[in-house]
Amino acid sequence: MAMLELKHVCQSYKKQHPVLRDISLSIPAGQFVSVIGPSGAGKTTLLRLFNHMVRPDSGEIWIDGTRFDRLNGRGRRKIQQRVGMIFQDFSLVDMCTCLQNVLNGSLARIPLWRALSGCFPRAEKEKAMAALKAVGLESYSQTPAHALSGGQKPRSDQKQRVAIARTLMQDATILLADEPVASLDPLTARQVLELMRRLQQKQGLTVVMNSHNVEQARTWSDRIIGLKDGRIFFDGPPADWTDDRLQDLYGRTQS
Repeated sequence: MAMLELKHVCQSYKKQHPVLRDISLSIPAGQFVSVIGPSGAGKTTLLRLFNHMVRPDSGEIWIDGTRFDRLNGRGRRKIQQRVGMIFQDFSLVDMCTCLQNVLNGSLARIPLWRALSGCFPRAEKEKAMAALKAVGLESYSQTPAHALSGGQKPRSDQKQRVAIARTLMQDATILLADEPVASLDPLTARQVLELMRRLQQKQGLTVVMNSHNVEQARTWSDRIIGLKDGRIFFDGPPADWTDDRLQDLYGRTQS
């Protein structure tokens, strides 16, 4: 059974500008998939279909055997809890500590008053510390998120690691990554991608990552999906990706 599946999905911006055109694909559990393509190809829209940030005009969205696009209320939130998402801009609360940011991953399963008052159960705090340890930031638990920037590139790596730990706190089985290393220097980007790959293999995560960097997709992915003009242009293993396909997709050579 597929973990993620789209069946004949179409989506348009304001019903006038087609973004995705009759997209069908199936992603098995535990696969690392990179979605590549020119700007405007529909990469971000495709990713956001799987956490209800975008709704399709037509077609079906399935997550682990459940028709996701028809769910509402508690049923939809139960599925969303399993879908973690990390962004290029990290989406952390700067004034909160790393531990508090990671604890935010548990909001769907604890009473609101506990979250607002900061009274998280001990078990949740222990789990958050374990998530920070998994990404190598256990010693930064009490460091405010804003102190992880400071204009130093290695610290941008730390912010993305906190964001990944937050998704682990969700008990996510699916990780959606929207250009997660686009703002990082090459060495730092490699460190984050190594971490994502290691966690994916260790925990059996299903990872779907948008990227403009074809070489990163070739290096880290089990599978590459290329989008062009809202349609699937290529879908296969990195070994089948050729320079000719690169030229056809982008109209130029990428390094």
